[in-house]
Amino acid sequence: MINWSGLFNKGAKFAVKLNTKRTMLVGLAFLSICIFWQMYDSVMTLILTDTFHLNETIAGAVMAADNVLALFLLPLFGALSDKTNTRIGRRMPYIIGGTAAAVILMNLLPVLDNAYAASPSPLILGLFIAVLALLLVAMGVYRSPAVALMPDVTLKPLRSKANAVINLMGSAGGILVLVLGMVFATSAVRNSLMSYTAYFAVIAAIMLAALVVFMLTVREPEWAREMQAQSVAAGVENAEEAAHRERKLSVDEVRSLIFLLLSIVLWFFGYNAVTSKYSVYASNILHKDYNLTLIIAQAAAIISYLPVGFIASRVGRKKTILAGVVMLTAAFTTASNSGSGWSR
Repeated sequence: MINWSGLFNKGAKFAVKLNTKRTMLVGLAFLSICIFWQMYDSVMTLILTDTFHLNETIAGAVMAADNVLALFLLPLFGALSDKTNTRIGRRMPYIIGGTAAAVILMNLLPVLDNAYAASPSPLILGLFIAVLALLLVAMGVYRSPAVALMPDVTLKPLRSKANAVINLMGSAGGILVLVLGMVFATSAVRNSLMSYTAYFAVIAAIMLAALVVFMLTVREPEWAREMQAQSVAAGVENAEEAAHRERKLSVDEVRSLIFLLLSIVLWFFGYNAVTSKYSVYASNILHKDYNLTLIIAQAAAIISYLPVGFIASRVGRKKTILAGVVMLTAAFTTASNSGSGWSR
């Protein structure tokens, strides 16, 4: 059995310390993902309802399409990246290709949005949906590889802390998008009046800049080899444990895995249902600028990520997750009741 605490003792033979700078560079890929999805959830539902005049049910179905595609794309490209072996690494080709494609495709959306507003036609709507579908596929290409990169280059006992750093970067990216939304909006309440062409161009430029820095600084193969060497030196993984990775899961382990995956499905089922329609809810029910209210939420997340990562390393991930789910349920319940009262 591995003595994890001994790895962190002052007198330990091998001291384990998180390389924060390296973790942040790896997290640029996740930053790009969070920037896109914050923008997408914030304005796409407004475009669908205000420009294309789709009813809420159809708009909701379109907004759910990314989650349906994710069921197929994320496992597919995650598995493909596991088997990929290139000079620049396993994950890098997918991150580079997916981000580049997304940056190009997302700039076509406001062009089609403006064209439909000037002269509505089914053809333009069809083109918009087609480009949107390709964009969602592009994002699906690199999401799993981007998430898998951190464990590939980070020692096992440090992954909770590294995950906190990466989530911190994601929240910072979300806040940046919301601030830009306030800058480009022409109305504090009706954010659908904002200039989408310039807004999308700036978001795409930020994603592209993050990709360039990522490509210039991240050395995936080299860092992965260093992590493996550190694992052996620290005793984190020995030959026996490496062999166990190839064994089949026991019945209890399979059951635990199924329940874990089911909990994640239900967790994101509820969370995405709220976030994908929040901009409409904030504008039409609360009559508030959704950018400002979400900035408050993201700021709270930034404050909590590092302490939560520390707590998870102390009390365990399961207890920490359960506490978060309880808090999320309470928050959504309170918000739904407050929203009903506010709308009256």
